[in-house]
Amino acid sequence: MENKLSIYNTLSRKKELFEPINPPFVGMYVCGPTVYGDAHLGHARPAINFDLVFRYLTHLGYKVRYVRNITDVGHLEGDADAGEDKIGKKARLDNIEPMEVVQYFTNQYHRLMDKLNVLRPSIEPHASGHIIEQIDMIQKLLAKGYAYEKNGSVYFDIEAYNKKYDYGILSGRKVEELLAFTRELDGQEEKKSSADFALWKKATPEHLMHWPSPWSEGYPGWHLECSVMGTKYLGEEFDIHGGGLDLQFPHHECEIAQSMATNDKAPVKYWLHNNMITLNGQKMGKSLGNAVSLDDFFTGNHPLLNQAYSPATIRFFMMQAHYRSPLDFSNEALQAAEKGFKKLMAALKSLKSLASGQSSTSEIKELKAKCYEAMNDDFNTPILISHLFEGVRIINSVKDKKESLSADDLSMLKELMNDFVFDILGLKDEAGNENQELINGLMDTILNIRQNARANKDWPTSDLIRDNLQKYNIKVKDTKDGSEWSIE
Repeated sequence: MENKLSIYNTLSRKKELFEPINPPFVGMYVCGPTVYGDAHLGHARPAINFDLVFRYLTHLGYKVRYVRNITDVGHLEGDADAGEDKIGKKARLDNIEPMEVVQYFTNQYHRLMDKLNVLRPSIEPHASGHIIEQIDMIQKLLAKGYAYEKNGSVYFDIEAYNKKYDYGILSGRKVEELLAFTRELDGQEEKKSSADFALWKKATPEHLMHWPSPWSEGYPGWHLECSVMGTKYLGEEFDIHGGGLDLQFPHHECEIAQSMATNDKAPVKYWLHNNMITLNGQKMGKSLGNAVSLDDFFTGNHPLLNQAYSPATIRFFMMQAHYRSPLDFSNEALQAAEKGFKKLMAALKSLKSLASGQSSTSEIKELKAKCYEAMNDDFNTPILISHLFEGVRIINSVKDKKESLSADDLSMLKELMNDFVFDILGLKDEAGNENQELINGLMDTILNIRQNARANKDWPTSDLIRDNLQKYNIKVKDTKDGSEWSIE
């Protein structure tokens, strides 16, 4: 390859020349969502960032198998291995089946990612669909002496593992410190050490999701699923594993330990972690009560928002910070992103109708090289965007007849801008969506009329509104809290 791509490897703490294990094939695994609530801005960042990596590697000619999992079992509410399964808890509160929770929020996640123009992964496996494989890995770990069973639960033995390998190699943490400072938790007394983590948990009578195993009727630990599914779909050793920085420890550290202990080899060559979205310097997330849902951003319906922001504006906002840097949310930052995005789209619209002249310059060729150089430097989107706005300057200058470009240069500029803006950054021209606020208001009015008809048991009017909206590919879904609409 002419382009020499270097990426930041969390494991080695430095940028390295990207050399896939089996070129031109690239295996990439990214930790996907735990589907038990509405997706917020924090969920969008890893999805957009790794969509960018997927798009760029594909653009360079690699065949990429992109695996992004769905966590639908084993992610507990409490610290370590204590507490209730998040999806089971949601199902119990709503008096529905856990898989209803999974399906509903998976559908919602897909809908929102589609709006953000995030490409679907090559494979999207569910943790609950790989129970047999998880049991098999646990049996291998038990046989090799890296796990132990206690009262129907199975735990990974950190001290046994650390005698041969290095637990903490990814996060830089030391086992001695973990053993000294990890606090004892209720219900953890069956562990040899508080730093050990669950591979399989015996289900309590009230636990909704459980499967038979050689040890008990129970469920797998959260960390196990990614080791199993990564190995199943990408092999014992693959190229890229990604996720949010909050997953580096303990989730990804535990993944490395499980896979190393099972297969006697490092599972991943390059670890990539995107940094957090913050609000006034504090991480944005459900557990902190400061999460703003993506639907809130799209409608502007939240006390923290001054207005609605389009999906493309959100995506462009994300790209203005390097994926490894924290990104602080503010209305001012989003409004600046919206202004910049509209300027970029206006220039691309002008580019379509530009006429060539007699001038010839190396400027466009140099600009193209700079764009690739930015992306090859650990996917440096802020630098790339600054180069693209140099392209905007050239477009506007040619449009105003202050300079001209030869036919070859103009063709190269069109290819450059379209490739990087649309194919690689994944931005979409939303010129047709400027009246979205008006559309949202009209739909609210229509659905209120329909809701009143339903309240009055006027089913013919209710069905007529629903069926007429369906003709325009607008799907209406009735819920216990009212009605929702989406464009199919």
